[in-house]
Amino acid sequence: MDKKRYTISANIPIAPQVYRMELTAEAAPQLRAGQFVEVAVPGQFLRRPLSVSLSEPGRLTLRYKVVGGGTAALAAMQPGTELELLTGLGNGFDIDACPGRALLLGGGIGVAPLHQLCRDLRAAGRPVTALLGFNTASEIILCDELRALGADVHVATADGSAGIRGFVTDALQQVTPKFDYYYVCGPMPMMRALYPLLPDCGEYSLEERMGCGTGLCFGCTIPTTDGPRRICHDGPVFKKNLLPW
Repeated sequence: MDKKRYTISANIPIAPQVYRMELTAEAAPQLRAGQFVEVAVPGQFLRRPLSVSLSEPGRLTLRYKVVGGGTAALAAMQPGTELELLTGLGNGFDIDACPGRALLLGGGIGVAPLHQLCRDLRAAGRPVTALLGFNTASEIILCDELRALGADVHVATADGSAGIRGFVTDALQQVTPKFDYYYVCGPMPMMRALYPLLPDCGEYSLEERMGCGTGLCFGCTIPTTDGPRRICHDGPVFKKNLLPW
């Protein structure tokens, strides 16, 4: 875990209530795909946990949705504003666990960490297929970025306004992608619906309300097949066989 001050270089809306924030800092640590940061928001008691969408030398990209006062305050911040972040939090995705073809499944703002995951998988020579689900066409994000990395991307929208009509589960059954390992990140109903449709060779990135983000408060503890685990410290990424769903 590192505490560091970053400067906002861009903070722009990319979909209804969804923003992309670019942050820069000298000697910024390189983060793993699937890790998260805790952002100190002025006027807010608790830091805001946000998944890392892309980590590059000296630069950090966050994609977040406005859901309350803290994220609304973030959305109003202008370039040049400094923020204090705790970085390097949580355990990320296991790139080495994928022996060949990778399948990425994401929904809504949960697709954010799939950007770096796709980049790292492609850099490791893994073919990538991505199935992304959204409520409607106006909410679609990251498709162009994943395609630019060489991924085969399929989209599902609940209202049928783009791609496959339905959910990620419908896309999975219609596309029937070939894969050797998979990674899931999105809302809990989506992940639970996918759980019985997928084999054991995969990982799920979970979300939960966090107090400290470092494992000290035990506020994000969940049951697993190996006993209680803290999402912020032992996760947020868990192998499928640890989830008692």
